[in-house]
Amino acid sequence: MKTKDQVLKANEDKRTKCVVYTRVMGYHRPVESFNIGKQSEHAQRRYFKRNAG
Repeated sequence: MKTKDQVLKANEDKRTKCVVYTRVMGYHRPVESFNIGKQSEHAQRRYFKRNAG
């Protein structure tokens, strides 16, 4: 069985960059354009599901 690293290396030429967007001040913006502090803050966010009713 191949390890995760072996699979990633074998398929490296097929991979594409994934850009993550988040909503900032009413519009969507890519996280990679944030400064270092804001990127760190984004990484520490916790997500939750709202209960119905």
